[in-house]
Amino acid sequence: MADLSACAAKRETGKPRRALPYPLRRLVQAIPLVILIAVLNFFCLRLAPGDLADVMAGEAGAATPEYLAALRHQFGTDQPLAMQFFAYLNRIAHLDLGWSFRYNESVLRLILDRLPATALLMVGALVIALLFGCAAGTVAAVSRRRWIDIAVSVLATLGFATPLFWLGLMLMVLFSARLHWLPAGGIATPGVTATGWPHIRDLAAHMVLPVFCLAAYYVAIYARLMRASVLEVSHLDFVRTARAKGASRIATIVSHVIPNALLPIVTMTALQFGALFSGSVAIETVFSWPGLGQLALDAVASRDLNLLLGILFISSVLVLLVNLSVDLAYGWFDPRIEVER
Repeated sequence: MADLSACAAKRETGKPRRALPYPLRRLVQAIPLVILIAVLNFFCLRLAPGDLADVMAGEAGAATPEYLAALRHQFGTDQPLAMQFFAYLNRIAHLDLGWSFRYNESVLRLILDRLPATALLMVGALVIALLFGCAAGTVAAVSRRRWIDIAVSVLATLGFATPLFWLGLMLMVLFSARLHWLPAGGIATPGVTATGWPHIRDLAAHMVLPVFCLAAYYVAIYARLMRASVLEVSHLDFVRTARAKGASRIATIVSHVIPNALLPIVTMTALQFGALFSGSVAIETVFSWPGLGQLALDAVASRDLNLLLGILFISSVLVLLVNLSVDLAYGWFDPRIEVER
């Protein structure tokens, strides 16, 4: 009996500890990456010449050494670089992104005020790009070597090669300056205070041009990728088996081909989400869209390092969260892929 008790105790102690859930474990694994991003952002931005004191002193017309020293002491940039770095890490650990002396407001408050506008622009462009890109790619693959396939390929090539800022200016000239159908920029009509449906219609009218301009590039990418993916999946064994069992061509495409062809699209969406931030900078500048891209551009022009560090940090965290969400979504798109438990 004693031997049996000892063996049972050994088995109990030898049991592996229960692992954390997969999403929580991925979040824990992302913490070192977030710290590395914060460190790289801090030191890379310090390599740029000039600071906020130089800009403000130049605007005030009093760029004397004493005035510059007083500004740098107020901003804390006269301290050694190591002290500034550890103070920055301490603020990040306490979820404090610092203070923008340019706007005289909390960096976190500035970002939260501009984030909805950027999210609205990016989500709208991404949804349009996914819907139209996947639909165009599927139709082109099904109609291979026909005029529809050729037309989709030509339009995708043009959309891929057209600069976003040039396309935005041309859309503005055509639909705003010439036809007067849509507003030229901004997020709302100046001087008009609307609520309810009038506000939604006004917002939608201002969103049409920037959202379409930002989505045009990604529609081309998703159309070409979806076409290649559908053509590849169409020649797999399970598709031929479904056809041999009597399934119609449309049913085979909808039920078997498209769900499996979407996996590369999901991967590309996660990779392109970070590029959407860089694309939104040009679009927000052209259309005067009050989002994070415009705020980041203003921070660069004014050398507001605290604000720029905050925008880069928040953007990096959002990209990591999107990649985590895409990893979890793989199991939904393809049941053969099991999320690690």
